[in-house]
Amino acid sequence: MQGNWLRRCSVLILFAFQVTSVLQARITRIEINSTVLEGDGYERISGRAYGEVDPYDSRNSLIQDIELAPKNSSGMVEYSMDFMIQRPTEGSNGLLFYDVMNRGFPMSVFFFNRLASLMRERGATIVWSGWQGDVPQWWPGMIHTIQVPVATNNGSEITGKVRTEYMTGETPKSTMPLSSQQYPHYAYEPVDLNDPAAVLTRRHRESDPTTVIPREDWAFADCSSVPFPGVASPSHLCVEGQFQPGYLYELTYLAKNPRVLGLGFAATRDFVAFLRHANMDDYGTPNPTAGTTKAAIMQGASQSSRFVNQFVHLGFNEDEEGRIVFEGVNPLIGPARIELNVRFGQPGVASHSYRYHFRPGWETPMTWIPVRDPIADRTGWMLERCRKSDTCPKVMLMFSSQEYRDKRASLATTDPLGRHDRPLPGNVRAYLFSSSQHVASVGEVGCQQLGNHNEWQPYMRALIVALERWVLEGEQPPKSMIPTIRRGTLVPPDQTSIDWPEIPGVNYTDRVNALSLVDYGSAFNHEDAAGTLTEPPLVYEGEAYAVLVPKVDADGNEIAGIRSTRIQAPLGTYTGWNLPLPPWPEDELCGPGSFIPFAETRAERLASGDPRLSLEERYGDHEGYVEAVRGAAVQLVSEGFLLPEDAEALIEEAENSDVLK
Repeated sequence: MQGNWLRRCSVLILFAFQVTSVLQARITRIEINSTVLEGDGYERISGRAYGEVDPYDSRNSLIQDIELAPKNSSGMVEYSMDFMIQRPTEGSNGLLFYDVMNRGFPMSVFFFNRLASLMRERGATIVWSGWQGDVPQWWPGMIHTIQVPVATNNGSEITGKVRTEYMTGETPKSTMPLSSQQYPHYAYEPVDLNDPAAVLTRRHRESDPTTVIPREDWAFADCSSVPFPGVASPSHLCVEGQFQPGYLYELTYLAKNPRVLGLGFAATRDFVAFLRHANMDDYGTPNPTAGTTKAAIMQGASQSSRFVNQFVHLGFNEDEEGRIVFEGVNPLIGPARIELNVRFGQPGVASHSYRYHFRPGWETPMTWIPVRDPIADRTGWMLERCRKSDTCPKVMLMFSSQEYRDKRASLATTDPLGRHDRPLPGNVRAYLFSSSQHVASVGEVGCQQLGNHNEWQPYMRALIVALERWVLEGEQPPKSMIPTIRRGTLVPPDQTSIDWPEIPGVNYTDRVNALSLVDYGSAFNHEDAAGTLTEPPLVYEGEAYAVLVPKVDADGNEIAGIRSTRIQAPLGTYTGWNLPLPPWPEDELCGPGSFIPFAETRAERLASGDPRLSLEERYGDHEGYVEAVRGAAVQLVSEGFLLPEDAEALIEEAENSDVLK
């Protein structure tokens, strides 16, 4: 009798513990829509998770407009999101690898040189979930979204100014999506389609004075099938005479119904906490990863890298029980923070030298140790909140060359005036993939030079393995490899400072994505990159931040960083910048980086006046080139920057090439 009573008590205590765990994790329900057994010992689970947050909990109250979101009967704010899990059916290594969606897309599946496959080979559980609340389900089953509420003022619509920008590409267009973004996103609906106060301008260069397009010459309308003024539309923009190439258009208008986008941070935190610690949801559905996780890593790339930076800075790496969410994070090719925790935020846009130049996300703090910013007159650092709660992850920052030129990466490791390096704390490493491009490209890319095909993905794979060992085993990763002021490898972008060689037929520009002090108004928390924006912002004309770039060698390839086999055994000059063709301003930056090939023979080189040695002078013959690649690959493996299987693939690629054949 006593034994039965003890057993019943034990069951009740266990059930109470499970329910408490679920409630604190704030995921209330998960729906498993499909489970597919795959051929390599993995199964893929897809479904939807439902959660709620307490808007008055200090961990959630910093979410913009959370107090204005609709609440359920318990006073909680609800959300739901798609998720996908790939888990090993046996032999888990204990790692949960969270791949942050890029505009709703699972990057590690299709890009990044088989990263998802590598994680599967190593026995990790891979997780994706929606976090961006303005992404439509344009590719069912692949795009992962989150449903977040619209903020209201006691049931009344909230309105505010929104500023967007438009470029047409190479051909004129009658109609642009109002969202203005390259990928599908929901637009903020205008309060009044005939609003006389809405302003559309255009200019040739970002720095040029704007020309106002008369209000009667444009409309919130779709002119794709009906000539101007077209069919009235709250999600399209139409111009009489069409949008013309070579111009940057900017629209400022009064919009309504902002979504509580910052819930994406809390949803990511709570879903991963649920997967790590809960046994079941409130309705008894088992957690599909219960008891399998020793540590978790979060990786984001480009746009989603900015999500990672902001997630850490705002303190979301502490779950609602005070535990760490991710032991390691990898903000990849994206050094800024994201415009997510902002009323009428546009998380799909990113600042460039030419487009979206004045968008939030570049306010102090930008460094990973405390740094005084004399321009903004404040001090801050990215790890300030997580240090207070002892939930800081191990951090691996990874940059391509373009991040220095067009994404201001130097400001993560220098003082704002560019006079001194700022050291990284012991839990942070930083790496430059030398002479690389944001996304590698081959051949003609619509710019003055060929696209840069120097891939960084093989070296990123080795560093992700190092991050895994760092969080699971405490094994120290390779030392940071970035350009520095102290060593003279991080310099101003003018041709003399960078040591750019005079290459025939190549124009050099010292153009970078410059950064001035920008004031978005008193309702915007500049330190947290959160709040409500004043549009247009106030740009101060005083002292600018120093954006520095890596110095190059006699070939024009960067000296510092992880020098790939393509840079140690080069076929040409590889840059993180390119220049546009007319009608665009020819000294601006064009998206892809450049590849400027070497002459094949000494005679060809001398005939063109090229100062760079020819392939023949460098390698002699095809076998000499292969040996140079092999030597570089072996060295990179020994340094921990290349996996043996990737080294073999690069050597085989060189063997099968037609270089000097």
